[in-house]
Amino acid sequence: MPVVLSDKQIGTLIRERKALPNDYQKKLQLKAKRGHKEAELDLKGDNGSEFVLILRQSEHNPLDFSVVLGYRPPKTNSLFRLRRYNGKSHEHTNKIESNAFYDFHVHAATERYQSSGFREDSYAEPTTTFADFTGALNALLLDCNFVRPPQAQGSFFSRGT
Repeated sequence: MPVVLSDKQIGTLIRERKALPNDYQKKLQLKAKRGHKEAELDLKGDNGSEFVLILRQSEHNPLDFSVVLGYRPPKTNSLFRLRRYNGKSHEHTNKIESNAFYDFHVHAATERYQSSGFREDSYAEPTTTFADFTGALNALLLDCNFVRPPQAQGSFFSRGT
């Protein structure tokens, strides 16, 4: 049986503080895998929730990417996608609202979509907060209460001197 979370539970998980490990940039280096590159990082939130950060980028189209914050509910092997930041590589249609757009966009888990039988993160909105993979990653880290280690306070791919 799939896990169903309320909007309140989803919001609590998004706001839960998620400290990134000192070596998070190394752990998130993308590795080639059948036409795309990907990386994953498992971490615990301050309240003990288990999260996974999933990065995927096409090797052929720089606008085809996803940056995902997943949640692993206790006593399951499920992954519940809380947020997904996608590139401008395809048209997205919100099935309930019947609106479509072709733009960079952010998927958000909603109780409404779950109760209508759709995937938890089927709803999405266009965004101007990022225009590439690195921007999407930085936006997700900021929006979902990730805390970088003190020596890594810049953007994800910034280089220290």
